[in-house]
Amino acid sequence: MIWKIFLFLLLCFVSIAGISFPIVENPQAWYEFPFIKGLEENAKIIFFHVPTAWLTVIAFLMTAVYSVQYLRKKNLDDDAKSYAAAQLGIIFCILATVTGAVWAKFAWGSFWSWDPRQTSIFVLLLIYGAWFALRSSIESEEKRATLSSVYAIIAFVTVPFFIFIMPRIMTGLHPGSADDTNAGPVINFKMNGNMQLIFFLSLIGFTILYFWMWRLGYKSIIYRDKLNRQLIIPTRSGQGG
Repeated sequence: MIWKIFLFLLLCFVSIAGISFPIVENPQAWYEFPFIKGLEENAKIIFFHVPTAWLTVIAFLMTAVYSVQYLRKKNLDDDAKSYAAAQLGIIFCILATVTGAVWAKFAWGSFWSWDPRQTSIFVLLLIYGAWFALRSSIESEEKRATLSSVYAIIAFVTVPFFIFIMPRIMTGLHPGSADDTNAGPVINFKMNGNMQLIFFLSLIGFTILYFWMWRLGYKSIIYRDKLNRQLIIPTRSGQGG
């Protein structure tokens, strides 16, 4: 219970600090962030956009890992863990898309410009949306778990390409570093200590939140499936008698 209170307070602090702390040319106070050319006030989006994008990758990776586990052991609990991770992956992918679109509106004048990063995350949404459609179309638990596990493993192969490779081989508007030759404006990410603190606290807070929700998610799926099996077996026994 204590860690849940800590997580709540941490996320509240990160949200308030990330939104309300001012950005100035020469920060002196502990609650001031440095001016970053090319981002200005929009720099605050990194406290929310980066963690959601990070957790999208983590969630889809866990989906693939537990899919491999299921194919090896044929334990439906692993399928539940994979399913719970995929659910959160879609949620964080949508959040990353929305926060990116909000930033794009202020930076580019439009919520959507089909930038390579926007396009790649949209394609990922389609790929994993199809995964959920596949699961919902199969009634047999074992067959559903097997086919969706194979799909999830293949789907994750595309994640590094769409997240890390495609945006770097195609010219886009999204800001990047000097090493990213195909990115938009080169951004100098020299955050001061205060900004780094809020950023890493945000990463930690969102990551803890993810694993908490994932744990709740897969346990609820396991309990639900066990309850469904208990309800189905007596029904079939009654029909046989």
